[in-house]
Amino acid sequence: MSGEGAGLGQVVILGVAEDLFAIPVSRVQEILDRRQIARLPDAPPHVLGVIDVRGAGVSVIDLRSILGLAPKAEDDSTRILVLWIEEGGRKARIAMRADRVIEVRELDNDRLDPVPEAELLHWDHRTIAGLGRRAGEFVSVLDIDRLQQVFGGSVPQAPRISAA
Repeated sequence: MSGEGAGLGQVVILGVAEDLFAIPVSRVQEILDRRQIARLPDAPPHVLGVIDVRGAGVSVIDLRSILGLAPKAEDDSTRILVLWIEEGGRKARIAMRADRVIEVRELDNDRLDPVPEAELLHWDHRTIAGLGRRAGEFVSVLDIDRLQQVFGGSVPQAPRISAA
């Protein structure tokens, strides 16, 4: 995903703690209410386990854990996003738990800007495609393919689906 100046179109705006994130709608298969997650032995902390999605097991990652935030008990606003990721020209599905999903919309001016001065600050910002705004408020657009690369140890558990 290239971040500079590209229009994203519709995005799913989600929240974790007080922060807002977005994922392009084209990468979201569906949004689920909270549900039972089957824990996996020896899984890394950011892998919560597996859920059943239409008869197939899908690994669930915890966005709070990836962001380095303290765990939070699930509540009625907790959602699980089933996402399409691309790896080596193939598609796979993973699920991501978020504190809440707010809405589907375009970012202000359908604009995505690069993370300012990330290289200067020696910050590895690979998981962020860029910054947009929602009603003037910053929204970090997640690059879920790079997120998979950074936390790649968990995603191979996800079922793989051949490219159409």
